[in-house]
Formats: sequence, structure tokens, C-alpha cells
Amino acid sequence: MTDFLIKSALALSVFLVFYHLVLEREKMHQFNRFYLLFSIVISLIIPFVTFEVIKEIPANPTSQFVVNQPIMQMQNVAEETNYKLIFLWSLYALVTLILTLRFGRNIKNFKSKISSNPSVDFKNSKLVLVEEKILPYTFLNYIFINADDFKTQNIEAELYTHELVHVTQKHTLDILFVEFLKTVFWFNPVFLFYKKAIQLNHEFLADQEIVKTYNDVPFYQNLLLNKANGSQTIYLASNLNYLVTKKRLIMMKKRTSKNTAFLKKIAALPVVIGLMFLLCVETIAQEIKTDAGNKKTQSASATSFDKYYANTNFVFKNKGNNVFVEKKFSELTNQEKKLIPPPPSLAKKSPNSKEYEGFKNSENYAVWIDGKHVPNSDLNEYKASNFVSYFNSFVHKNARSKKFPQSYQVTLFTAEGYDKAYSENQVRDAGTMTIIASEDTRKSKTQKTPEKETTATVNEIDKQPEFPGGILEFYKFVGKNFKVPAEAGATKIQGKIYMEFMIETDGSLSEFNIVKDLGFGMGDEAIRVLKLSPKWSPGTQNGQPVRVLYNLPITIQSAQ
Repeated sequence: MTDFLIKSALALSVFLVFYHLVLEREKMHQFNRFYLLFSIVISLIIPFVTFEVIKEIPANPTSQFVVNQPIMQMQNVAEETNYKLIFLWSLYALVTLILTLRFGRNIKNFKSKISSNPSVDFKNSKLVLVEEKILPYTFLNYIFINADDFKTQNIEAELYTHELVHVTQKHTLDILFVEFLKTVFWFNPVFLFYKKAIQLNHEFLADQEIVKTYNDVPFYQNLLLNKANGSQTIYLASNLNYLVTKKRLIMMKKRTSKNTAFLKKIAALPVVIGLMFLLCVETIAQEIKTDAGNKKTQSASATSFDKYYANTNFVFKNKGNNVFVEKKFSELTNQEKKLIPPPPSLAKKSPNSKEYEGFKNSENYAVWIDGKHVPNSDLNEYKASNFVSYFNSFVHKNARSKKFPQSYQVTLFTAEGYDKAYSENQVRDAGTMTIIASEDTRKSKTQKTPEKETTATVNEIDKQPEFPGGILEFYKFVGKNFKVPAEAGATKIQGKIYMEFMIETDGSLSEFNIVKDLGFGMGDEAIRVLKLSPKWSPGTQNGQPVRVLYNLPITIQSAQ
């Protein structure tokens, strides 16, 4: 929403400034009318348009690596009520409701005047004869005039013609359109200036027709000054007396050559193109894969990928939770497959003796071996070296239960259990996986794929990157800082966010990428937390720090 408001406001402002500086003073009022309306419409569309430009960069296999890190679980994350956001939305709703009622009341007043006063057919309009002492004004195809002035023929022909221009060219529709937008976007003052510019241009159009028909500019100028000066402007109507200023009087004698008009009309095109380029073009870097070894590894990875998901059905939903694609894996296109997260993987690494002794502590750890919960005492039957891989995670207070009151949980894998869970031949159980993506993203953003994970393996790095204090401290850090976004509301959210980020040679984090999102702003929240991270100890190869591309699946289960 913020992105929409900023981009639309910027586009509206640029178009309006260009109009006042270049177009307003020229006698090309029909074009200006179209320009003002087009500016509003295109400004509201621009935030939803994205043009992608892919920039190819050479791959650097000696400095980028993929590290498959343990899954971090964040269970029953406590939701925090954002009272400021609730207050702002409530304020917006209240003001919008008041303005909507005002808008409706004014339309109702027009209808009441039309039905309660006599009317007379006049050319392609209806004259509504009212008792109030007013100057003529127009709403849709109704011209409101004073009944006594009509009966005594005290209304000049120029005034009738002026109002008929408003009726014939349907100027009221322009005013209703911009007034509706003012009601919805009342906090944006730009629409107020657009309404003034549109109404003044309407008067230019009507004045132009009078000058053309009667060819007596001095008389018409005096008529305007005598009739309209100091009179009240009618809300939602086209008024004879609107902005009788020096601009209108000068415009009646203004001459604009065809060449000047053409050049100024063409000048609007670069403004549109420039705004589209500035606000809609997204440049995305894509590595050029030329290494034969990488291609071979990618082929093997694709085979494992296809086997793992062979029995899975996929449902693609947009961020509004609406399904737009539902297919079996075998029916997916290559572009759709690239939005699917890679099969779960876990680096092979045995716990050290100190960690293993900590796992035996029943007060701190709940223990699983090969996916099955066991008493902590069972670890006495094993040695740390009996386990080829493991991962542990911090458990939030509100996620703990009577059965598992421990602060941490650890899962250890024997060689047999690891092969079963993480071998290249593993197959996902039959079921359905939901992918959150926009329809445009599913079709076009094919460069963000799991293929990056095949550029290298953890074994190619002498020393893995490490969070200060170790992985347990990292779990605590994320668990402490991750907040379920307010837009998730009361929705129960379960699943994994797949994140990628680069650990630079100085230990800082960069190049954050959401490989798979759960919607409701979860991926953006994960990026926010990662940006808060202190510097890591960088990974090294041959004793030299290297950049490491880190893959991190985060399991989310919101509290209910």
C-alpha cells in the first residue's frame, strides 16, 4: 500500500507540474482535458506495472557458495497488536465515511431540486427553474437558472450557450470522477489541485465556444466581470462564475500556432516514458553459467528435484489467498517449477562433545533421533560420532507444552536416518503444497530459482560462516525479533519461508531473496529481522574469506 501511495503521488505531481508549466497557457483545451484525466488514470495504474530488465553478470564460482543450514523452527510466534496501525485505519475509515456522506448528500440535493422545481426542455438540456437568485450552473444535462430571470428574459444568449457547452461536452462527469477520488484519497492534496485545473479548463472550453460563436470578446469579458464577480461557486457543478481571473480573460485572445501546439503535445510523451522507466522498470541480475561442472551438477540436482516432488500436487495462490493454478507436478511448466523450493537438505556435521553433553540435559532439550522422540537418557547408548548430522532450535515460551516444556529441541540423524530423510533419491509423501506468488511473478520471474544452490557444496569451504555465539544464539536472535505481521490478522499460518542471503567477506549480510513466501508479509518480516543481524564470522576457502550464499528455511506456526 505504501509503495502504491508513493508512486501514484509522485506520478500525479510530475504530470500536474508539467501541465502548469507547459500546457495550461496554450490554447489546446481539448487536449488538455484529455491530458488531465489521462494523468490521473495512468498515475493510479503505474504502481501495478512492472517491466523486468535482466542484466547478465559472469558467475564467480571461486567466491560464492551455497551452504545448506539446519531448519530453524519458530513455533507459535506471539502476535503483537499494532495499535498505531489500527488507529490510522480507523481514522481513514471515519474521514472517508464523512466525505462519502457529504458526496452523496450533494448529489441528493441536485436530485431534490430537479424533482421539486419546474423544468423546461431547451435544445439538448433541461432548464430547471429555481426560486433562488443565482447565476446559471450545470449538473449533467440540467441547467439551473432563476425562474424570474427566465420569465423576464433577463439572461443573455451567451450565458445559455456557455452552459450548453458544459452539457454537450459532459463536463460534470469529469468533476464527479475527480471528486470521487478526492473522497477516497482525501489525504492526498494533489487531487484538489487537479479538480481546480480541470474546472478552469472547462471554463476555457466554454469561453472558446462563446468567442467562436459570437465573435465579440470585449462584450463577453465585460459580461463575465459584471455577472460572475463575487458570486458563490456551486459544489459538483460547472459554474459560469468559476475562477473569473486574469487567466480566463487573457486566454480569450490567446493564439497558439499549430507547430507550437504539436511540439508541446509531443513533449508530454517523454514525461510518460520517463515516469514509467523510473517507477516500473526493475533490473534483475542473472549469472551466466558457463562452467561445465556446474551444468553437470545442475542436471543431477534437477533429477533429484523431480523425484522428490513426483507425487505432489501444487496449488498456486496470490497474496489474497486466491487460487489461480492447481496442477500435478508432471503438469507444471519450467517457469512454475522454478518457484518451488528445493528439497530439504541438511549439511553433514556431527555434534561436538560439549554440545552432545548438553543434549543429554533433560531440563533444556527435547530429543529426536531420526525423526522419533526419545528420552534424553537414550543418548547414553550413542556417541556423538554416531550421528552424521543434527539441528536444534529454540522453542518460544508460548509454544512449550506440558509434554515438551524444554527451551530447546534437537533432532539427530544416524547415517541410515540421514539417507532416508535427505538422500538424493528421497520422495516427498503424496500431498498438496501451496505456493504463494503473484500471477505475473509465476510467469516472468524465472531467474529466481533454486539452481543457485548447485553452484558449490559446503565441502568446498574450509570454514563455514558462523553467527556470533553459534547457531543456538542465532535461533534466539530470530525468535526474539520475528513478529507476525499485523496483516496476517487472526489467520493461522503454518509452513516454511525459504530465504537466501549473502554473507559477505566482512561478515555483513546482503542480497536478501525470498525464494518461497507464505504471504501476509512474512517474507518481508524475515528480511527485516535478517537486516538486524550482527556481523557473522565469514566463511573461508584456502584460508581466505569468501562470500557465501546462505540458504535458510524458516518454519512458521503462528499462535492461536
